[in-house]
Amino acid sequence: MTQQTKEVRVRRVLRLGALVFGLSAITLLVFPGFFNQLLGFQTNAPLEWAMRMIGITLVALTGNMFSVSTRGSQNSVLFSGRVMQLSAAGLGAITLLIPCELSWFTLSYAAIGFGFSAAYTWAFLAKK
Repeated sequence: MTQQTKEVRVRRVLRLGALVFGLSAITLLVFPGFFNQLLGFQTNAPLEWAMRMIGITLVALTGNMFSVSTRGSQNSVLFSGRVMQLSAAGLGAITLLIPCELSWFTLSYAAIGFGFSAAYTWAFLAKK
């Protein structure tokens, strides 16, 4: 498989990831209490503030992922893909370590992280 084929696949996964992170960012900014409840946390003002901080950080990540996927050089796309491959696996793992009872939402959120890590792995390794 050529570097160009990997690049095209990684660009697609980055774009899809930007969409998912963008939706998460909006939810965290607008409805942090709802997100906390889905995670199984007792929501309060300081925790909602922290979730909004995470949301605004995800806005930045969303923009960077979209920018790299549409305008980045081959090297920057492949580098960003490796970073996101590891980060997505980390998101899945850390979600499973949540300090409350696992729920359908936390398991789904972890699966999304692991799914994106697998998608990046596929983008790097798949043959035609």
